[in-house]
Amino acid sequence: MAKRIVVWTMTATKQRRMILKYWTEKNGSTVFAEKLISLIKERIHMIEFHPFAYKATTYLDVRVSSLGHFSIYYRITEKEIIILAFWDNRREPSKVLAELM
Repeated sequence: MAKRIVVWTMTATKQRRMILKYWTEKNGSTVFAEKLISLIKERIHMIEFHPFAYKATTYLDVRVSSLGHFSIYYRITEKEIIILAFWDNRREPSKVLAELM
């Protein structure tokens, strides 16, 4: 099977950007944000090569990979891995459904 292309939705991109901005401002430094970016890249790489290794959710065809206080929600198609949400698990869990739709 050919390698799938990873595609970030605008929602997931916006969530990731907001989280990185929050931590940069909170810490007055980019050190944690840079570490988080590195962890995200590593996890996306793992998802890319082992997309079915992570937990299925109750949402239709959506899987989730936990990354400490964060979760990456994604959908697998024949040609793509679509990153639907980059979620801070400390937020209200019921709101993730609204963000995924």
